[in-house]
Amino acid sequence: MPSRRTHVTDSVAQSELAVALARLRAELDLPEAFAPEVLAEAEAVRADDPGADLRELAFITIDPAGSTDLDQALHIARRATGFLVHYAIADVPGWVIPDGAVDREARRRGQTLYAADGRVPLHPVVLSEDRASLLPGVDRTAFVWAFELDERGTVTRTRLTRATMRSREQLTYEQAQARIDGGDGDSPLALLREVGLLRIEVERARGGASLNSPDEEIVRTSGGGYSLERRHPLPVEEWNAQLSLMTGMAAAQLMLEARVGVLRTMPKPSEERIAAFRAQTHALGRPWPEPISYGEYLRGLDRDDPAALAVMQAASGLFRGAGYLALDGTVPPDPVQSALAAPYAHVTAPLRRLVDRWGLVVCEALCAGREVPEWARSSLRELPSLMGASAQRASRLDAESIARVEAALLSARVGERFIATVLEVRGERAVLQLADPAVTATCPTPDGVRAGTELEVELLAADIATGTIEFRAAVAA
Repeated sequence: MPSRRTHVTDSVAQSELAVALARLRAELDLPEAFAPEVLAEAEAVRADDPGADLRELAFITIDPAGSTDLDQALHIARRATGFLVHYAIADVPGWVIPDGAVDREARRRGQTLYAADGRVPLHPVVLSEDRASLLPGVDRTAFVWAFELDERGTVTRTRLTRATMRSREQLTYEQAQARIDGGDGDSPLALLREVGLLRIEVERARGGASLNSPDEEIVRTSGGGYSLERRHPLPVEEWNAQLSLMTGMAAAQLMLEARVGVLRTMPKPSEERIAAFRAQTHALGRPWPEPISYGEYLRGLDRDDPAALAVMQAASGLFRGAGYLALDGTVPPDPVQSALAAPYAHVTAPLRRLVDRWGLVVCEALCAGREVPEWARSSLRELPSLMGASAQRASRLDAESIARVEAALLSARVGERFIATVLEVRGERAVLQLADPAVTATCPTPDGVRAGTELEVELLAADIATGTIEFRAAVAA
């Protein structure tokens, strides 16, 4: 599906936007450059030889264009009774000294932050974009998961080994999709489609659902300005994501059996919340029938349908309260990530997310029959609060950055009228999705308006400095 990009073309607005984004960085106290002792340690450290050698496997990576912090590489082979999937994850633990300068700074940061005017990395770039990154054509140490799948895509055996590997090729999502669509024989790419579709069926049978709604991203233009892009994920992105989900579920199972580790959790929605969401789908003209599961219903929506976008908006609020749970000798009564309908752990993005380093170390020790390293076990209980604080800052950075870019897009159009779809009604405010430009905003709720209604709205103000946009409803379209 195509993407839609809207540019901030007014030079005055671009200048005001640059100032507003810089001020936002200061307000959120985003980390600046790494301290000299952190950089010195990152330059000096060397990962040890893991012993195992998997360089004969022709791994590939699939990432957004321009990526240099490559966390995952894949290799898939067909077997007589199914598939063998190797999924290599960057060996960040091999490059970070426990309680060293890099480790302490990473705990302070929590995750890589994606600001509109530049990325704030979790680790020094000598590690995240060079030595620990699974770049093509160079030997790398990695945590390599091996999954044996039957012909239906069900995992029958899991192994995890720290090994030397080498990626053969770095592909963008667009390149990978084009190659798959063009026919790629029985290559790992062709098998990614096959395995991905099977894993989607496994997810469907389990009752889980992955929300693949359109992404809204801030991108830099060639002239140094900003634009807002709303894009639909390609099918290969979902197939690739299924490997990551499979890995996270396998990691969670290992941790639960051993009663040690850290899980990604999300409570089940209440019956009242489910009933309210079902009522919203009826109001939007896209009713969720009783016999159909939540995941099956969402998968059947047309992502180009404005009413479906409103449903996706409502669905994103159905599952709330995501967090992390440390395990150290006990198991909670219901440790399920409810949207996935399975226990789950973060272990596939250690270059960009702190908690994954612990998950990898714990799972590798469990698979090898060794004790979990003391540094990892003793610090497990710190992770939920560290990741919670980091997630809050990342969420605020993302939302407030987009708000400022949206205000810049509209700053020269005060007084104009736009067609918008009501995504949600929140008491006295209605959440709107403009058709063009692709901006999300709110306005006072007109009488009788409900989610799914099309409105003509008038822009009253667009303040770039604060990201505040004011609309009022003109008339129902």
